[in-house]
Amino acid sequence: MSLKDHFRKFIIHLLKKYLSVPEYSDKLLGNPKNILVIRQHNQFGDLLASVSLFRAIKETYPGSRLTLIASPENYYAVEKNQYIDEIFVFKNNKIWFPNYVYRLIKLLRCDWDIAIVPVTVAVSLTSCILTGLSKAKIKIGPEQLNGDKNDLAFVFNHRIKLDWRKCPDAHVSDFILDIVRPFGIKTKNFNTSVFYDESDIQTAKEFIKSLLPKDKCSIVGFHIGAGKSQNRWPLEKYVELIKRIRSTMNVKIYFTGSDADKDELRFMEKYCGNNYGLFLNKSIPQLAALISISNLFITNDTGVMHVAGATATRQISIFGPTNPFNWASVGPTKYFLRKSEFISDVSVDAVFDLFNYLIEKQTNEKH
Repeated sequence: MSLKDHFRKFIIHLLKKYLSVPEYSDKLLGNPKNILVIRQHNQFGDLLASVSLFRAIKETYPGSRLTLIASPENYYAVEKNQYIDEIFVFKNNKIWFPNYVYRLIKLLRCDWDIAIVPVTVAVSLTSCILTGLSKAKIKIGPEQLNGDKNDLAFVFNHRIKLDWRKCPDAHVSDFILDIVRPFGIKTKNFNTSVFYDESDIQTAKEFIKSLLPKDKCSIVGFHIGAGKSQNRWPLEKYVELIKRIRSTMNVKIYFTGSDADKDELRFMEKYCGNNYGLFLNKSIPQLAALISISNLFITNDTGVMHVAGATATRQISIFGPTNPFNWASVGPTKYFLRKSEFISDVSVDAVFDLFNYLIEKQTNEKH
């Protein structure tokens, strides 16, 4: 056993000594008023796809107050979310700052009725430790994920075995509820939600006015980036797709993204000209507002896909290695394309044909 393994074993032994709680068999939670959800890991798309959990809690306990501990990488996904009363951003790099630690401890030591650690793709040991440090009367979290043991399961009164393998095509918005289903916490609505206000709509409308051509026509948005390279449809195919679209119809085109997508956007400018708009580094509510007033949105399998999924706008999501039945947007206006584990295998013809079908369908519905 390596020195690192010995150290890990020692830390777990120490945590078990001080944070271990008795396991409960009774699944009755009473009528909780203060609920803490700790999901401080994963990217913002994972959190946004998990809104069904917050909705289920509020539908089951409509008078409760829900507080979320999130991370700097994902908290903005649920800004203005009507199911969440308070968000605390957990920052690893601030644990040595006395004022920040004081605020964190004060939050954890509140009189919580329930603390919940939801899980999708990995167990967060930090989330488990934060739950162990909390003053919650009842603590719910993972005992196992896909057969792998959670070494910190002892911090939970209710230890839930979670396993994607039982239903490998389950959607994340459904699977996320497995942590609370044993307690009767559920919902029939698995759609994600992004809430935006009039100022967000106004920002989106002003941006649309700036797009060429100036006359009235269809508005089509694209998100060509992705955090994982294997989830990016080839830029050459986006270029060909846009040229085909422009050759057949009058259309306003815009790209969404951030500074992280600058190389991809430079490529598009080089081969598609500059007669399109860039909606960059905007808030999630502003982004959702823009997509909501667009005619169609085309995106890679990435976080922005989930933002688009929260709107009623027709959407095409392009998939490669990820299972779209787990992660694709849910709803009657949501479509995905996948050929194989290689996203480049999705052809321009396939995307263009689906694009034409959706535009034609929208036109027919207006008449």
